[in-house]
Amino acid sequence: MLTQRLQQKRILSIDLLRGLVMIIMALDHTRDFFHVHAFTQDPLNPATTNTALFFTRWITHFCAPTFVLLSGASVYLQSLRKSKKELSLFLIKRGVWFILFEIIVFNFAFSFDIHYSTIGLQVIWAIGISMILLAFMIRFPFAVIFIAGLLIVLFHNLLDLYEAGNQQIPVWYSFFHQPRLIPITKEHNLFVMYPFLPWFGLMMMGYCFGKLISGLDAARRKALLIKIGSGLILFFIVLRATNWYGNPVLWTSQKDLLDTAFSFLGTQKYPPSLLYMCMTIGPAILFMAFFENAKGWWAKIISVYGRVPFFYYILHFYLIHLLCMLLFLIRGHSFADGISNAVLVPYFIIPGEGYSLPVVYIIWAFIVVSLFPLCNWYDQYKSNHKDKAWLGYL
Repeated sequence: MLTQRLQQKRILSIDLLRGLVMIIMALDHTRDFFHVHAFTQDPLNPATTNTALFFTRWITHFCAPTFVLLSGASVYLQSLRKSKKELSLFLIKRGVWFILFEIIVFNFAFSFDIHYSTIGLQVIWAIGISMILLAFMIRFPFAVIFIAGLLIVLFHNLLDLYEAGNQQIPVWYSFFHQPRLIPITKEHNLFVMYPFLPWFGLMMMGYCFGKLISGLDAARRKALLIKIGSGLILFFIVLRATNWYGNPVLWTSQKDLLDTAFSFLGTQKYPPSLLYMCMTIGPAILFMAFFENAKGWWAKIISVYGRVPFFYYILHFYLIHLLCMLLFLIRGHSFADGISNAVLVPYFIIPGEGYSLPVVYIIWAFIVVSLFPLCNWYDQYKSNHKDKAWLGYL
């Protein structure tokens, strides 16, 4: 009975953190589709950004790595009630489903291009391929999984040296570690935005993280989470300060302290550098430590999004793009104007045209709040139909 209570608490803390990052994630996507400078300026560039815009983008860096870490932890929690054979088969099937979903469903949600002129491989693809690989890794001893994940996370940035000095990097390598737009035909491209190697390393570490916290009582778990989270933050600060290793782009002194801080915090996401992962995972783990027992109404609401992340993910993208299209037409543009964009720009967006940051925040709040009834309904449906295996894939 004690084990069941501990497991339930752990799941609630994971749901709360995952729900929070899903809500924050929608802010970044809303900015992409509605902000006036979304496709003309880098919000992290100290030379062109401002404080509000920088942190609007920077805070969303926490989403993908936290979600991947928690996905790995959730796999371990499933291993407590499934055999390795059952779990391995489930991960393979779910991974394939994620990849197909990314290519067919999500790419259309992002672009509204029925011709699929550019097929992007983003975070869902990276999670999918990592699940497939993890399906084989879970058959190895825990120590092997831990060492393999740790080595990838710590040392994958050594590949930056190979990439910087090589102008003839093969196409297959792009799936592995370097983003690239790959021409397929004259009218179709494949954009590998999320090379999988660092994400797979992080998912393995998430699996080990799940095992680490699974058997502890609340007090011991909190103490451990504080140590891990604080250690990662300290590691990030010290290693980043040296400008020695862990991120392909070095930070530099800027015209003032604030812009220098922007440069210091501007770590690489594509692919995620070691310092990027430490910068984001450390605070996320601290959040788990201090909010594990949160029981207020706000925690219950946020946790709903965390229990149906995949369902929420696709709904929020379609809603964002449909609203973007509606406002595009209201501004006086024609439907033909909306589908005449260049490659990599979603339909119904004209770079340099959009809204101020406060308006973006209002739209973001509308997106998140309007999706709550559907997410809550689906959450209850899943809870009442645990016998339906297909629900585990959505």
